[in-house]
Amino acid sequence: MIPGGGQPNMQQLLQQAQKMQQDLALAQEELAATEVEGQAGGGLVKATVTGSGELRALVIDPKAVDPEDTETLADLVVAAVQAANENAQQLQQQKLGPLAQGLGGMPGLPF
Repeated sequence: MIPGGGQPNMQQLLQQAQKMQQDLALAQEELAATEVEGQAGGGLVKATVTGSGELRALVIDPKAVDPEDTETLADLVVAAVQAANENAQQLQQQKLGPLAQGLGGMPGLPF
């Protein structure tokens, strides 16, 4: 509600939008620097991704390696990477969700 029923102060709205954009950029930088892990096969395969979803590391326990059954190993790798990406998405929601909601309430912004 605008005091006095007048029009919103455009300068103030622009400053708020700029601050939210800066906060969003900072949160995205933090996500890119934060690592999360996912695992499969009871920990036989572990994948590490950044909060923005970039695969950084993959650890495969030697017990998971069976030269006769590479399909199972491939499935474990895919499952671990998917689990890590799900964790990264949850982290994104935690960091970016409130910021995106705040930007969505700003008139004239394409969100």
